Amino acid sequence: MDKSFDQKVQASLFLVAQDLSNFNKTQMPNDNPVEQISYNYYVVDVNCIIEPSILEHYLKGRLSQNNIDLDYEYAIYDCYTDQMVYGNYIHSDDGSPKKPTAEFEKVDDYVYYFGVSFPTKTMYLVSGQYVWFLSGLVLISALAFFAYATYELLRQKRLSEVQKEFIDNMTHEFKTPISTIGISSKVLTEPNISDDPERLQRYARIIMNQNKRLEEKIEQILQVASLEKSTIKMNFQVVPLKELIHDITENFKVKLNEKEGQLRFTAVDGDLKILADSFHLSNAIFNLLDNAIKYCDKKPDIQIGLKDELNNAIISVKDNGIGIEEKYTKKIFNKFFRIPTGDIHNVKGFGIGLNYVQKIVKIHGGTIYLESKSGEGSNFVITIPKNLS
Repeated sequence: MDKSFDQKVQASLFLVAQDLSNFNKTQMPNDNPVEQISYNYYVVDVNCIIEPSILEHYLKGRLSQNNIDLDYEYAIYDCYTDQMVYGNYIHSDDGSPKKPTAEFEKVDDYVYYFGVSFPTKTMYLVSGQYVWFLSGLVLISALAFFAYATYELLRQKRLSEVQKEFIDNMTHEFKTPISTIGISSKVLTEPNISDDPERLQRYARIIMNQNKRLEEKIEQILQVASLEKSTIKMNFQVVPLKELIHDITENFKVKLNEKEGQLRFTAVDGDLKILADSFHLSNAIFNLLDNAIKYCDKKPDIQIGLKDELNNAIISVKDNGIGIEEKYTKKIFNKFFRIPTGDIHNVKGFGIGLNYVQKIVKIHGGTIYLESKSGEGSNFVITIPKNLS
């Protein structure tokens, strides 16, 4: 902006020099009569005697023409006295007189010349830069608002998609047991059902099992909701991990036998204990084992490892399932997220199991990460501090 201002001033003063030459019917002394002596002081070489009133008239006209609307003052060199004779202070607002502020230096190379000084140039340029700064700030703010609005729109769109996926999954999960209960209930209302006790018990067991399944699904959702609101109660006690995992594997064998799978548990020697809520920690590990079966297209082979490293307990659950693509490994812990499978619903769930596992691990002050490749199985590794002291 400083360079632009100087260019406009020099162009205006060049025209003033031409005006004076035309007025006095003399030739211009050279092709470039304007010289900038200092930051805000310019001298103009002319080839004639300068009349103050004429000069002031041309200065006002040319500077105004180039939109230079700030204070200035001028002086004329008198060759007889070898002095700069002060002319006037021109106020940009109202033209009211002001006291001289500039010291007009002489130039030895010229005979007839005048000097013009802009005492408020610094303030003028700073104010101009302030305007540009404000404009830039407004532009940046507008861009930031646009970026935020775009982000919010995309986030709302994603939330809408997640909500739709969750509703679709929930509908799919609840529809089958409800339908099964409905059919079984209808069978139990048949007039002659009591004549066939075995059939009656079979359908009664179906209703009981499907009702239990519904309770488990509802409990899953309620647990995640409670964790989200931080209203779930944790009962921390000293827990022997080897014993805890052994109980989980024993309860899991029935489900594993249905798939003709195997489970191996490798633990450190000794009794590794941590401060934990045994109920929720058991649920978290059970969720990982359940996923190991659900996402396996062959006979499941699951390995549970337990290590003692410094002040941490390391629990790993490794399977031989379908694995997870790298682009999804960081998303699978997000609530309601399920790896896209199109319209195929061969694996049931809400997409809240791993989110629940991660939250329980975090409540215990630990971390969980996934090692997986598509088609090569998955390995979930949980690190939990002992916190016994």
